[in-house]
Amino acid sequence: MTQTAALPEILDLTRETILSGDIMRVAAQIPGMNVLSETELAASLAATLAAGPGDGDIWVFGYGSLIWNPAFVHDDSRIGQIRGWHRQFCLWTQLSRGCAKQPGLTLGLDRGGSCRGVAYRIPARAAALELLVLWRREMVGGAYAPRWVSVETGLGPVPAITFAINHAHPRYAGKLDAAEMARVIACATGRLGRCSDYLFRTVAALRALGIRDARLENLQQRVEALLAPAHTRP
Repeated sequence: MTQTAALPEILDLTRETILSGDIMRVAAQIPGMNVLSETELAASLAATLAAGPGDGDIWVFGYGSLIWNPAFVHDDSRIGQIRGWHRQFCLWTQLSRGCAKQPGLTLGLDRGGSCRGVAYRIPARAAALELLVLWRREMVGGAYAPRWVSVETGLGPVPAITFAINHAHPRYAGKLDAAEMARVIACATGRLGRCSDYLFRTVAALRALGIRDARLENLQQRVEALLAPAHTRP
């Protein structure tokens, strides 16, 4: 039976811990972790907004933990699909769902295919603060490349910000095979909890919305098999 690492002190990922700077301070303690400064985060956010459609409400497309724990204030949400990108466990982490001895994996958007998720609308009056929450959460280490995508929803397309994987970043995992992903996810634990819980919560949240992701569901079955007690296996 695969043994999961001992659980470290858990840090809840909430709006409060993000705004307080706790997440960034913990990230800065990870050896070799390059944490973006507030100036760098502000520059990244400004550049992203400048490339967008202009002033007004801001839509954000979530495809992983943003679906079950967005942490930012929004006034509307819609199930939608983007094309040219797919959801993939392709980002190594030594903080959120892994550690130095056993890095974990989290989701990113990689090139090709399509992806169904949730588009959230942040009202213009709240955008400055809520986008700060989002950037402090997603862009701490610069492993994502924020970009605008067109989300196809039942009420028409909306332009939205999402976070694609940064292929130039050293934590980009590339294309791992399913067996290796399952092994890592079954073993890894970080400050935000077990990597397997991250997978299971994402699959459950997608199913609750009527979204089926065959690759993630297959991966969950592999991880469950690794975590199952030996006497339950055939």
